[in-house]
Amino acid sequence: MTPAARFAQVALAAIPPIMLTLAIPFVNREEPRIFGFPFLLAWMVFWVAVTPLFLLAANRLGRVR
Repeated sequence: MTPAARFAQVALAAIPPIMLTLAIPFVNREEPRIFGFPFLLAWMVFWVAVTPLFLLAANRLGRVR
């Protein structure tokens, strides 16, 4: 695996944890509400739901030859 592919793999895998932890101060608000949930809760649910897609993409990058 090339160093560029390895970096892309690590970067893809690191995006969800970064968005779930470091972005919290920026999205911590009650309004707007999304489907009746405060924005922070909707933000967390969204990132937990899309994390497998990021990990799948990172895994596929590792398999490319």
